[in-house]
Amino acid sequence: MTDWSTLLSSKKNVSLVEQFAFGDMSGNTFYSAFSNTQHGGTVRTLLRTYGVTYSKRLARKALGRRSVATG
Repeated sequence: MTDWSTLLSSKKNVSLVEQFAFGDMSGNTFYSAFSNTQHGGTVRTLLRTYGVTYSKRLARKALGRRSVATG
């Protein structure tokens, strides 16, 4: 299970997740943006478990539930 509260803990991370969720960023770029960070493992697990398409859907849901989505 993805820990969205820690993944969305900063404005920079929220911005990256928004770009990914709304199609402005590929899965590979999203993965690279979080590599070598505290949240890299969470992103890697998300993409490997659910794939890019479903991960984008989950990201949109997470953003919507936290009322931070602007797209």
